[in-house]
Amino acid sequence: MMIKTVKFGGSSLSDSSHFKQFKNIVLSDGQRKVVVVSAPGKRFKDDHKITDLLYLCGAHKQYGVGFDEIFGIIVSRYKEIADNCGIGFDLDSEFSELKRKISSGISADELASRGEYLSAKLAAAYLGYEFHDSADLIFFNYDGTLDKEKTYKAIQRAYTGRGMVIPGFYGSMPNGSIRTFTRGGSDITGALAAAALTADVYENWTDVSGILIADPKIVKNPPAISHITYNELRELSFIGAQVMHEDAVFPVRETNIPLNIRNTNDPSNPGTMIMEDFGKEESSPSFITGIAGKKGFCAVTVVKNGLSSTPGLLRKIIEPFEKRSVNICFIPAGIDSVSVFVSSAQAEGFLYDIISELQKGVLPNSIRVTEHIAVIGAVGRRMANKLGVSGKIFAELGKSGVNIRMITQGPDELNIIFGVEEKDFEQSIRVLYDSFVKEKQP
Repeated sequence: MMIKTVKFGGSSLSDSSHFKQFKNIVLSDGQRKVVVVSAPGKRFKDDHKITDLLYLCGAHKQYGVGFDEIFGIIVSRYKEIADNCGIGFDLDSEFSELKRKISSGISADELASRGEYLSAKLAAAYLGYEFHDSADLIFFNYDGTLDKEKTYKAIQRAYTGRGMVIPGFYGSMPNGSIRTFTRGGSDITGALAAAALTADVYENWTDVSGILIADPKIVKNPPAISHITYNELRELSFIGAQVMHEDAVFPVRETNIPLNIRNTNDPSNPGTMIMEDFGKEESSPSFITGIAGKKGFCAVTVVKNGLSSTPGLLRKIIEPFEKRSVNICFIPAGIDSVSVFVSSAQAEGFLYDIISELQKGVLPNSIRVTEHIAVIGAVGRRMANKLGVSGKIFAELGKSGVNIRMITQGPDELNIIFGVEEKDFEQSIRVLYDSFVKEKQP
């Protein structure tokens, strides 16, 4: 029988109405056997996530300030869910023990993890599934890295074929203490469970219907991407798209398990399917899979006659950035010039020192710094088979009066990345979308 591992984010479990929707989704498909849950998230714009409230309780205790009021808000959130969903679970004893631990000195990681723990307790009781504590399934080494072999074996032993609920976000250290992943770590827990059990699909349920082709703050009502490869996902993430963290997808990518991003509020929507390769399973009229970008770059351009024919010179140009831990994002080059594109925020405070070192080590003809650059990328696995893609893109941008400051393309031809002045950022994205995506939509 097929196994689906499903993870529900905080927005999907924020209150009793969302909990009811969550139950309907899980029980509507008998293959959804392994369920990973987050702590309840925001119910509305100015609301608080449960995890943030737990951190706040810890901060109040640390500075000798009473935390009863904040703790009461947390209690009421869970009781609203339990009461309105008719979940017969003893929350009082759980909260009594948690309050005692906070008063006596609980670790920050354990305190933060209780949001997922209590969410999973309620979810298991509501679904009639088995509860399995992540502290007994997810294991870290003393250096904080994941003990994958021990983790996978524990998950495999725990799964009996019956439905099971696992809290996301945390695991345990060798001494038994609780350790959390970084924020958003429930995605990682879900991916680990899917990989350990060689699930047929990993469904990640959230509040959007997949990954959008472009930023909805810039492009009006962009559709979701129906199919995207992991490589394309990495490219979009690198150039600014808000997508899943690499750590969250690596376990399922490594085992070639499809990842399906779905919308709890629109369960009939197929969302976005992510795989290593789709072969001939799908086709799209557009050669662009997604468009992303971000502002806040600067370019340091070094001009020196014979630069490209001088061994070791590129290394000397890179070294001053590396010594100051300034990450180099792009290095477009010509015969006698190289432009180094870096984050302006990272380079702030170092630029004069970097330029001084370049002057001494490279002896350039000139050095020029260009600020307020935005980087935009068009990503698509079909670009490699499409003639004249670059020409078409830059022709459309030229028609709209956009001045292109940098062009680069990866050797696998998955992307075309270009730099523009920040004032042209939004317009450039809209031109790409309107010219190559919007008109191709069915």
